[in-house]
Amino acid sequence: MSEEKPPPVALTQVRVRYAETDQMGVAHHASYLVWFEAARSEFCRQQGCPYRDLEKQGYTLPVVEARCRYRTAAFYDDELTLEARAVSVRTRRIHFVYRVMRRGTLVAEGETIHLVVAPGGAPRSLPQEVIALLRGESRPS
Repeated sequence: MSEEKPPPVALTQVRVRYAETDQMGVAHHASYLVWFEAARSEFCRQQGCPYRDLEKQGYTLPVVEARCRYRTAAFYDDELTLEARAVSVRTRRIHFVYRVMRRGTLVAEGETIHLVVAPGGAPRSLPQEVIALLRGESRPS
């Protein structure tokens, strides 16, 4: 019996900017969704299917659900490591999970679910080669 291969992970570094914090220097809760997007974009780029290319091919991936669980505060000027994984990639739906880390400490974790649609909003199916890239079954050339 073979073990299932874990989904690929992309790592991205960010530094908490002053504009992303409140008066006490704590990162605002909405900043995490922006960081998730940065991590997701880097994941797609590393897997060989950058968002820009998907959009040129007529695919958009609107967020239809987002969750974030805050474990500890992030502060102004903290260096954070963002982890992104696509844990489920289907023809018309992608589920990403994220972890935000500071020097080995879990700061937050979350997830987003995306539908695959055409620019006008009609459902659209991803080609099998894109699905394989996002699942880590193919290596980008």
